[in-house]
Amino acid sequence: MNRKLTFDYIIVGTGPAGAVLAKTLTDDKRTSVLVLEAGENNDRDKAIRDSSEALELEEHFFPKYFWQGEGVPQKGLDDRAFEWTTGRLSGGGSSINGEQYVRPTPAVLKEWEQLLGPLWSPRRAIRRFKRLEKYNGKTSNKAARGFKGRIDIRQTPTEPTGMTRKLITGIEQATGLPEILDYNDPNTTLGPFTRWQLYQNPDGRRESSSTAFLSSDIMTAGGHGVNGRKLKVIYKSTALRVLFTGNKAVGVQFLREGRCITASAKKKVIISAGINSAQLLMLSGIGPGKLLKQAGIPVIFNNPHVGKSIRNHTLNFAVFSANPRDHALPANDPNSLYSGGAFLPDPTGAAPGRRAVQLIGLGSKGMLTLAILYLRPKSRGSIRIQNNDPLKIVLADEGFIANPEDMEAIKNIFRIYVKNIAAELEAIDPSYKLISPEPDVIDNDSKLEQYIKENFDHNHHQQSFLRMAPLKNGGVVDRRGRVHGVKNLIVADASIIPFTVDGNTSAPTFLIGYTIARQLKLQNQRRINRKLSRHLFETVEE
Repeated sequence: MNRKLTFDYIIVGTGPAGAVLAKTLTDDKRTSVLVLEAGENNDRDKAIRDSSEALELEEHFFPKYFWQGEGVPQKGLDDRAFEWTTGRLSGGGSSINGEQYVRPTPAVLKEWEQLLGPLWSPRRAIRRFKRLEKYNGKTSNKAARGFKGRIDIRQTPTEPTGMTRKLITGIEQATGLPEILDYNDPNTTLGPFTRWQLYQNPDGRRESSSTAFLSSDIMTAGGHGVNGRKLKVIYKSTALRVLFTGNKAVGVQFLREGRCITASAKKKVIISAGINSAQLLMLSGIGPGKLLKQAGIPVIFNNPHVGKSIRNHTLNFAVFSANPRDHALPANDPNSLYSGGAFLPDPTGAAPGRRAVQLIGLGSKGMLTLAILYLRPKSRGSIRIQNNDPLKIVLADEGFIANPEDMEAIKNIFRIYVKNIAAELEAIDPSYKLISPEPDVIDNDSKLEQYIKENFDHNHHQQSFLRMAPLKNGGVVDRRGRVHGVKNLIVADASIIPFTVDGNTSAPTFLIGYTIARQLKLQNQRRINRKLSRHLFETVEE
């Protein structure tokens, strides 16, 4: 081990969980933390800083900011393959995503609580969200929102455009659900809305885990903690494997500018590497024993659940012509990005109180595109390493539409929601006509199914492949992120989500990082208190 690189904690990744952990653990100015980030700090780059470029970033996957890779062909989608990527830069996925801030609803969090206990209850989760967020917007329930946290959330735009207003009125009339003001209010989780909540500063600049938790009041541009904070962030450092003594994690081996370096952790190693976390576990000897042995990797703990049951929301589109006089975004607010949206229940009436569909309005001159996410898919995929080479991309099979019930659910969204919204929109303004899919496609089952396959796009909401659950329930980590079967190793990112979230994944990942950080701080405080009590007892005895 490199004595110069000995810290209390080592964290792999600066995404929503990793950055929160790094800042929170070092707040006491006593705890030392080393953070490894494969990418660089690009917070000042125009493409990262300017929110108006967010959708283009997600569309093009520039090598400067993204991991480069592709998943395996999807059998349910005529063997089409999709990108396997996330952000490779400070802030991880939070620095390159579409900026939507969506908390999981109490219905999802109740499932977490039933499996994992009160630590993940809706009440406690909402309390932690309030501590994290600095909300800049309107709500009917101020008690449910946070206004003093570090994550700037901006509700946009202040004045919705005519295109947005027509879309939301059409959704309202088509679904019977009234317009809502604040979809992150636990009391109003369903309905159409004109204003998205985005990870943005008040001036519209992107907010990420990097800008919120690794900012200049936390560390220098070179990655050194300020004002006595024992924090060091090393960029351009790709983690290769976790190092063990027996079954105890003691450090990390990483690659930096062509050099293989080791660092040691006196307390714990924390993996917050997102879609790369499963690979890192398997390369370190934790995973399906047979697969690891075939790859020549010594087995530290045989857990067949590692990399299994990956879940992702589905993504399709419906395209409408629009009135060319209607603007998609306000002229004074290009950072608002979206032309309204909605969270809706299953269109068949099943579980009417739960979110099942997310709609996102994407406007341009004379055109309105409706992005359609199915939030409760039953299909599951898997992640497998190919060999023991840490730089070899994994075989990521996301299993889209592997369960035929998902195809039926998406068809119902088109048959009921899209068809009815189209009718209401055209009644409001005849310029708005559904052009893709054409109405006759929606009415023809085989044509609609083929359209969905050809129109299907990839969503970067991968979750649950290192599930937080008891080992007997398919778990890889326990309720505090501790990896089953070993000591001093934690995973904290979207990979441990136990049940599919009903919205974007960045908000629950911030929650996971903050929850686990607080648990570690409580554990450290208890340890200090025990030492003090023992010392006082010994002093009295003397």
